[in-house]
Amino acid sequence: MTPPPGFRTETDSFGPIDVPVDALWGAQTARSLHHFAIGEQRMPLDIVHALAQVKRAAAEVHAELGLLEPARAAAVADAAARVAAGALDAQFPLSLWQTGSGTQSHMNVNEVIAHLATAALAGTQPDARRVHPNDEVNLGQSSNDVFPTAMHIAAVLRTRPLLAQLAALRAALRGQAAATRGVLKVGRTHLQDAAPVTFGQEFGAHEAQLALAEAAIRRALPDVHGLAIGGTAVGTGLNTHPAFGTRVAAVLAQRLGAPFVVADNLFAAMAGHEALVGLHAALRTLAVALHKIGSDIRLMGSGPRAGLGELRLPANEPGSSMMPGKVNPTQVEALTMVCAQVMGHDVAIGIAAAQGQFELNVCKPLIAFDLLDSLRLLSDAMASFRAHCIEGLEVDADRAGALLARSLLGVTALVPHIGYDRAALIAHHAHARGLDLRQAALDIGGVAAADYDAWVDLARMAEPGAARAGDGGGNAAALTRSGPPP
Repeated sequence: MTPPPGFRTETDSFGPIDVPVDALWGAQTARSLHHFAIGEQRMPLDIVHALAQVKRAAAEVHAELGLLEPARAAAVADAAARVAAGALDAQFPLSLWQTGSGTQSHMNVNEVIAHLATAALAGTQPDARRVHPNDEVNLGQSSNDVFPTAMHIAAVLRTRPLLAQLAALRAALRGQAAATRGVLKVGRTHLQDAAPVTFGQEFGAHEAQLALAEAAIRRALPDVHGLAIGGTAVGTGLNTHPAFGTRVAAVLAQRLGAPFVVADNLFAAMAGHEALVGLHAALRTLAVALHKIGSDIRLMGSGPRAGLGELRLPANEPGSSMMPGKVNPTQVEALTMVCAQVMGHDVAIGIAAAQGQFELNVCKPLIAFDLLDSLRLLSDAMASFRAHCIEGLEVDADRAGALLARSLLGVTALVPHIGYDRAALIAHHAHARGLDLRQAALDIGGVAAADYDAWVDLARMAEPGAARAGDGGGNAAALTRSGPPP
């Protein structure tokens, strides 16, 4: 039967099917386009490129093992390198929502590489038979070990820019902490005035939160370095050379600069995805920290006149289509939306990783998509937040000082000297009558002006351990700047 104009006929084990004449893919990709026309999400190109890295390494190893004729192996490896480099991204149109093993996208890659390799061989060997996508490109492999291997490779490679952006954001926060280490502000707990702190301490705390998240990510990576390659269909290594998996992992490790190895248990590497669940859990931790940091900055920048107004946020763009001059915390809003998406991805990944029975998890594309999406979103959001918010933040020291002066938080420094109840009485009196704390203390009595001035030192209160009572009995001489006595 003659194909319609613009199409050619390809054949697979199911028979003939029409394929666009300019497509490098073949029959199985065409069938997937027909049967999985679901949604707008496509298989991530990071996965396509990682699959091609596996194919390149596999062809090289098979040539070394004498299982693939050198010229044909070289043609496959060269074609795979082109795909891995992103030169043919338009040839990978398949929906994310396909078989849970990722077989359709795996075969899409096999078919494109086979087509390219066949064309290359024809240029030097006009009578060369075509390169077969299953028998040669997929020699000694299965979707069940190749696709999870690609998932791990893509995750490791995508984590690198995330860690770089995380380091840059931490450095920016350290810079803000150093620049503002002596600037006092109202500390707040429960969104209520608490003891005084410095801006430097708050920025330093933000950086420390990110340090914890980074450590969690780095702890998760060694498990992701274990690859399923060599397990083929169910983990036994059926139809592959005993040395194939180890050799492919070694080639990938050398080429990609990561300590890839064959997983300790190939059955587990295909049936479960706990390594990727663990990595994404660390990304969730990062999202939680970033959300908190962004929320703090949004509140400190609220106003500018009717809010806290302690920070001046960069004015990157008009904040309102209606209200001139308005500056909104847009970078924070973008960041916190990304964090919400990552937290949602974490739920989806947990559910997906629990799916599948016996020897295969069958939600691999979803796990891959959400994990890579989280890595990309967090990387981009941190870069934007750093460049367009953190690095341009300015402390309004006058506003912070005015709020501090109006606050009653110095009352805590009186407690070691006059006791909690009398200090509370002074605070209530000040608040009820709109007085400053010093005047309220003098009104209530029992605190001399000189004693108040000596005891209530907000800068000293903000020093870690500086206002601890040594004997709990209110003796001013017991106060120490380095903590309680041994």
